[in-house]
Amino acid sequence: MVETLKSIALKGGEIVKEGFAAYKDITHKGVVDLVTQYDVQTEQFLISELKKHFADYTLIGEESHNERIVSSDKAIYIDPIDGTTNFIHGLPHLAISMGIWENSIPVAGVVYNPILNEMFWAQKDKGAYCNGVKLSVSSQNTLQQALIGTGFPYAKVEKGIEYDWVIKCMTNLLPNIQDIRRYGAAALDLCYLAQGKIDAFYEIDLKPWDVAAGILILQEAGGRVSDSSNEPYHLGSKSIVASNGSVHDSLCKYLYSI
Repeated sequence: MVETLKSIALKGGEIVKEGFAAYKDITHKGVVDLVTQYDVQTEQFLISELKKHFADYTLIGEESHNERIVSSDKAIYIDPIDGTTNFIHGLPHLAISMGIWENSIPVAGVVYNPILNEMFWAQKDKGAYCNGVKLSVSSQNTLQQALIGTGFPYAKVEKGIEYDWVIKCMTNLLPNIQDIRRYGAAALDLCYLAQGKIDAFYEIDLKPWDVAAGILILQEAGGRVSDSSNEPYHLGSKSIVASNGSVHDSLCKYLYSI
């Protein structure tokens, strides 16, 4: 299962690599939510390949999904280019992400950065890997010394509850951690957390295709996932908190429920 995902991701990565240095037609899905022809082309390719191997799965892609995401016992969540803004600006922090879920549980996932040649993958109960090297979360157990990843929702431009949540959480948290990093691709943030490069990650308003693969990769590397209330995370949760496990409870105390 995961080997098939890896093979498809490698082929799809050729489209992304071609587009990285090429002219891009940019369309606005929202005020700051962008899409290019390469997002669409990559997703079309991924879906066409996935249909050949996973005919009995519901395929849910960022660029082609219906407004209402129908729940399915067997689904594959697809982000053709997580980090489109980075892609447009020539920043190499981006990835193809594909996560297979069955009965609300992640069972296989691949996150592939074709620009930096980083292939992350995991299969349930079989560990998580990057380019063949087994992953393990960091051993940091003191929040004050923890490096935390985060991201900002597109809804920030409206200065509504999402914007308030981001500002309040950061104001509350920043004095009590080592520092914050904001890379702009949640799928890779979860992988870097699994790799031990950061110690935790939190964000609001992420979509299933942003996290479906990364969650499994993190869990298989020994990490933990919840919402900001420290309740079990599901793909419809408004917020996500992910960590190495050791700093999870103390991190959640500085975040607001939503």
